Amino acid sequence: MKALVIADGSLSLEERPTPEPAADQVVVEVAGAGVNRADLLQVRGAYAAPPGWPEDVPGLEFSGTVAARGPGCRWIGDGDKVFGIAGGGAHATHLLVQESLCAPLPDGLDPVTAGGIPEVFVTAYDALVTQAHLKPGERVLIHGAGSGVGTAALQIVRAIGASSVGTARTPSKLERAHELGLDAGVVASDDMAGAIGEVDVVLDLVGGDYLSIDTAVCRPRGRILIVGLLAGAACAALAFLAVTSLLRGARRRLESSAAGMLGVYADAVALALAGLSILFPPLAFVALAAFAWLLVTSRRQGAKKYAGLRSLR
Repeated sequence: MKALVIADGSLSLEERPTPEPAADQVVVEVAGAGVNRADLLQVRGAYAAPPGWPEDVPGLEFSGTVAARGPGCRWIGDGDKVFGIAGGGAHATHLLVQESLCAPLPDGLDPVTAGGIPEVFVTAYDALVTQAHLKPGERVLIHGAGSGVGTAALQIVRAIGASSVGTARTPSKLERAHELGLDAGVVASDDMAGAIGEVDVVLDLVGGDYLSIDTAVCRPRGRILIVGLLAGAACAALAFLAVTSLLRGARRRLESSAAGMLGVYADAVALALAGLSILFPPLAFVALAAFAWLLVTSRRQGAKKYAGLRSLR
């Protein structure tokens, strides 16, 4: 078989032995494969393939025809059209992959096009449907609407019967997103919350200080899903969001016993320290770890433990 092999920060086409399947593995003759950010990072040496996958051949998604299968396969047959995800190695003419990572290719779907579907659509569907339980009529904010996951997400939103508002850095990306079903577009800026308006679900593919925008526009009982961290994991609003989340649930959690009161106070401190640990890891880690032990033991020991803690103050 032929494969795109990483060497010294570049790719070269090389001959490799065609793999043989065992157990529940299949060999797929690849028709199409997507290119994702992780592939670009892997070529530059900034992304390590998961254990058991090729370290020098990129490719995380694929489509094609089953050329061979192991004796442990349950539903796949030779010649079946499939697509799916992999830990690497899809940028080759043949790919060795577990049967469980494959799905039947729907009729009428172009095999080459299908090679770029699994990563972005599975990610978007999991976030919006499986995690956020998106419903028809709801309004969704998509940060990074012009990205791969973003363009997949806005199509899913439209299919469900919800509406979308998306952000991007350039008007041209928003124009392309409109062609795929985006209802409203906003060019990203520090004060874009007003232009976005209220939403029920946020799909944040950027991270960083975008969290401040997310919390400003999300309605009560809304859902915020942070899937990408291109802008980084630190955010000045994180500690505020943690304490706000606590306060919203405090009335529900508060009990009449002293132990219940301690639980609310303990959560408040733990959440605040969690925010600090992201902004200032060396400063807060030890305190957070110590308080975590204190929290666990206090919850298990109840009011008597609370009396003991009170005497320490």
